[in-house]
Amino acid sequence: MICSKSDTDSAVRCANLLRKEKVLILPTDTVYGFSGVTGRTDALIRKIKGRAETKPFIQLISSPEDISFITDDIIPEKLLKLWPGPLTIIVSDKKNPGSTVAVRCPGDEWLRSVIRLAGSPLYSTSVNRSGSPVLQKIADIRAEFEREVDLIVDAGDAQNSVPSTIVRLDGETVTVVRQGAVKL
Repeated sequence: MICSKSDTDSAVRCANLLRKEKVLILPTDTVYGFSGVTGRTDALIRKIKGRAETKPFIQLISSPEDISFITDDIIPEKLLKLWPGPLTIIVSDKKNPGSTVAVRCPGDEWLRSVIRLAGSPLYSTSVNRSGSPVLQKIADIRAEFEREVDLIVDAGDAQNSVPSTIVRLDGETVTVVRQGAVKL
């Protein structure tokens, strides 16, 4: 199925499908992403993408304050000021002590509303097969994945899009893991 991001009910439609553990392809403020909300969708996305189980997904949250549900780490103000936006922060995972999780509050208000309506952070990863370039044209995304996901939200081509910058937080030390859209 395909819908347009500009459809008046697109955010509600997406949230309803996400709550039913469906896998969607959603536009973000960076690149298109596979998205889901539960461990079951995590496994489905890995199967579709061909991604190793050891490589974690980013979790998208609807507001900067929501990071407190994921970690007890203190996020430096200089990083929080960059949210919402294309910055991913790797923090300690409070649900799995000793583990880390990558978290991002996207700059796209529509996507943040989908997350709010779904009632849970979204697992997210770029739309491509593992080891292949990220797909940016909606026609290519449809041709490659339309039969494997429950819904694709069309927001047009994401030409020349840049992925998020990823930083690792270790105490007060911030390390750039991947330089992306936000320059640090």
